[in-house]
Amino acid sequence: MAELIEYKCPACSGKLEFNSGVQKMKCPYCDSEFDMETLKQYDEELENASGDDMNWETEAGGEWQAGETDGMGIYTCQSCGGEIVADSTTAASKCPYCDNPVVMTGSFSGDLRPDHVIPFKLDKNAAKSALIKHMEGKKLLPKVFKDQNHIDEIKGIYVPVWLFDAEADARIIYKAQKKRTWSDNSFNYTETSYYSAVRAGKVSFELVPVDGSTKMPDELMESIEPFDFRDAVDFQTAYLSGYLADRYDVSAEDSIERANERIRRSTEDAFAQTVKGYNTFSKENGSIKLNGGKAKYALYPVWILNTTWNGNKYTFAMNGQTGKFVGDLPVDSAAATKYFWGITAAVTAASFAISLLIGLL
Repeated sequence: MAELIEYKCPACSGKLEFNSGVQKMKCPYCDSEFDMETLKQYDEELENASGDDMNWETEAGGEWQAGETDGMGIYTCQSCGGEIVADSTTAASKCPYCDNPVVMTGSFSGDLRPDHVIPFKLDKNAAKSALIKHMEGKKLLPKVFKDQNHIDEIKGIYVPVWLFDAEADARIIYKAQKKRTWSDNSFNYTETSYYSAVRAGKVSFELVPVDGSTKMPDELMESIEPFDFRDAVDFQTAYLSGYLADRYDVSAEDSIERANERIRRSTEDAFAQTVKGYNTFSKENGSIKLNGGKAKYALYPVWILNTTWNGNKYTFAMNGQTGKFVGDLPVDSAAATKYFWGITAAVTAASFAISLLIGLL
């Protein structure tokens, strides 16, 4: 019994039919025409596309040496549950993420030892100056945010980060279009040609960061990137002196999905930049296979201020290595209303003056 093969239109996904008049497969819905050899190659490309294979070796971090954690304690926030590591020289009284009190709950033990640390390059004064500059010219900012005591609450914290290395072997199929238009004395014409654009290649990734703390929003941490890993050194507890360190609560295994998302997005962006010469194109299918995927564990320096205003949480962060500063500022609704009515009154007065001038003329 002969096998019945059905072809879908690459343009609109309608069922194609053989048209004896043009000796091609033709779509009854959009009138696109395709020869059999082209359709066969197109289907073979789609059939050969496999799923993603993005697996990792996640044996990051090492074991603490005997006596290395002596004098280091765990402070637990009674509000958000965050756990902060600090040594005996660092006073930890408030949570850097929600400003609620923290209490010593025991000596530090367990967990993996970081492989690397990027030491703080910028001190607290630099962070305070960056925050003040960030607030400059903000007339609608609540007064409490400009208060010096409030600014003093900014804290230096080492954020746990998992770093992923891999080579991505990718193959992506794009559906592309070219349009040609022309006119004669009677009509305007548009001819649309459809193409299957295939891109394949390898992209190497090094030190793709995923923060290992649920208290530090991924978007915020990524917004103060990049960190320059050339400044990284082998971890020593001495670098923690005078600073806080967030205790990771997201494992390397649980960070894989985020790492894969970042690698997939970067790979697809890089490949899409090579699809040129078409009016439009879109991804139709594709796969990414990772080779040699490995993870490392590091601590990255961040200055952070987390506070609440009118029931809303506001977080400001500065890269402790480069000084990049980010954070959304609140608006004082009373000041905003006063400012709005002031502008409205000024516009009304100006309009009245113009009208009066016109009347006098």
